[in-house]
Amino acid sequence: MTTSRVLVNLSVRRLSAAALSLMMLLATSMTASADEADAKQLLKAMSDYLAAQQAISFDYDAILEVVTKDEQILALASSGNVVLKRPDKIRATRSSGFADVEMSFDGKTLTLLGKNLNIYAQQDVPGTLDDLVDALRKHNRPLPAADLLLTDPYEVLMQDVVDVKDLGSGVIGGVECDYLAFRKKDVDWQIWIAQGERPYPCRYVISSKSMDGQPQYSIQVGDWKTGDEVAATDFSFKNPTDAKKVDLKDLEGADELPNHFQTGDAQ
Repeated sequence: MTTSRVLVNLSVRRLSAAALSLMMLLATSMTASADEADAKQLLKAMSDYLAAQQAISFDYDAILEVVTKDEQILALASSGNVVLKRPDKIRATRSSGFADVEMSFDGKTLTLLGKNLNIYAQQDVPGTLDDLVDALRKHNRPLPAADLLLTDPYEVLMQDVVDVKDLGSGVIGGVECDYLAFRKKDVDWQIWIAQGERPYPCRYVISSKSMDGQPQYSIQVGDWKTGDEVAATDFSFKNPTDAKKVDLKDLEGADELPNHFQTGDAQ
């Protein structure tokens, strides 16, 4: 009789432990699901806000990491400014220790000006800002924060995402932000979105998982302005310094990497 009572008590304890484990598993799954839904909702709200702005300007600081053949990670820093007017006009600058570049697009012509060498190149790119982003990527000359400036950032950012996390909040440049993290097969990316009525991107970080050292590209945004706050801008190219025109392939001093860096294959 005592033996039977012991067996029954053990069975109850095991059942209770199993039920508790199941409850904890369900609670964890529900929390993860809720966090994922919240993160997607926050990203979608940012995307809708950005797409609705007809005029935007901001300053930025960017870091591009490169990995040497002996696995040392080097950080190349640059700063600049972006001014855009939807659907088809933008002017962007990028200054670093080895380049001083201005890009302008008036809906018809793309102009890249190497200020430090006083040379420029042009290419016909009729269309919208989305068309411009595609054209620049084909020439391996990406626009700063290009994914965030498209007509529908959410669709582009969420493509092939396999994991989503809402990591709470953080502070970037004194602005309280929602902190989100996403994973794809080849890259991880994180974004900090300003809380409140203007959910603009304060910081955006992309990590490459296909290269040794998993180097990152990060861009931090400041002095965010929209609508009437944006100063009037001429998006056409005037050439006030009598810069020399060259073919786009011959435009030196405008790349993200200095000339003494030699690129190799990703590992």
